[in-house]
Amino acid sequence: MMSESTELAAARQTDTQLRHDRTKEEVEAIYRTPLPELVYRAQTVHRVFHATDRVQTCQLISIKTGGCPEDCAYCPQSAHYDADVERQGLLDPQHVIAVARDAASRGTTRMCMGAAWREAPHGRDFDKVLEMVRGVSALGLEVCCTLGMLTEEQAVRLKDAGLTAYNHNLDTSPEFYGSIITTRVYGERLRTLAAVRKAGITVCCGGILGMGEKESDRVGLLQQLATLRPHPESVPINMLVRVAGTPLASMPALDPLEMVRAIATARITMPASRVRLAAGRQQLSPEAVTLCFVAGANSIFVGEKLLTTPNPGPAEDEQLLESLGMKPLERHAV
Repeated sequence: MMSESTELAAARQTDTQLRHDRTKEEVEAIYRTPLPELVYRAQTVHRVFHATDRVQTCQLISIKTGGCPEDCAYCPQSAHYDADVERQGLLDPQHVIAVARDAASRGTTRMCMGAAWREAPHGRDFDKVLEMVRGVSALGLEVCCTLGMLTEEQAVRLKDAGLTAYNHNLDTSPEFYGSIITTRVYGERLRTLAAVRKAGITVCCGGILGMGEKESDRVGLLQQLATLRPHPESVPINMLVRVAGTPLASMPALDPLEMVRAIATARITMPASRVRLAAGRQQLSPEAVTLCFVAGANSIFVGEKLLTTPNPGPAEDEQLLESLGMKPLERHAV
């Protein structure tokens, strides 16, 4: 029987392998590793696949706000809740392109556009989205969209317009999913991811922590992501932003170390992916954010708002990265 130190040494030797067959028990063992060892393992993996001093900065804009027919318990844009979110129709493509141009001038390399739809529409509104994608892509930025469920035909049209990535989060484990969302089933999310892959678009897929899930659900989410073939190129790890009017408004605050554990586990199980410290970052201290970077996060959203929830301002982000000796990732850097 191997000693604990021998087991850890053996685990470290296999951490840099790109695997898609990790069992829930394996992911759980990683997640429960004593934190100093877990962060050490994650940082060791990170150094094999990524530059240690670079962080990808992504600008997120809501191109259609509120009125979503889904009942996601965390979302202030759901039409089911009174969360004081002003409904806004689809933005003019030229306005979105102007926002992207400004973001590019500040060093942002990826533009993410989100619309509060259950599924991407057909007709004029979808044509406007395609115009946005073409315009942002022409600026030399990576272009990501999250528009709800997609058909294969829509995915192909987005790819042809220049879409780089599509965001479609799994949110949580299959077992806990029905406690958070009842208007869509887990399989529908997986089908959209399959349509995106078939079209040749990269995948941005992650989840949310702090919604009342158990540790086993966090492990289940990470295991689901780590068994996708290939792994998502981007894995956003979100901390619940508690918004008045939503069913999860009174949830207790999440221990920041759970974010660190999830990020480190994502880094180890999906070594080549960009792990994004996403929504909820404003709730973390600079020290907690730093620990998330050490644990393997190498992407953040910039801008004072993420769709409808607050985010640290540009000056705050610049100061933090400068204090850590880190820099935004250059455009199209590998």
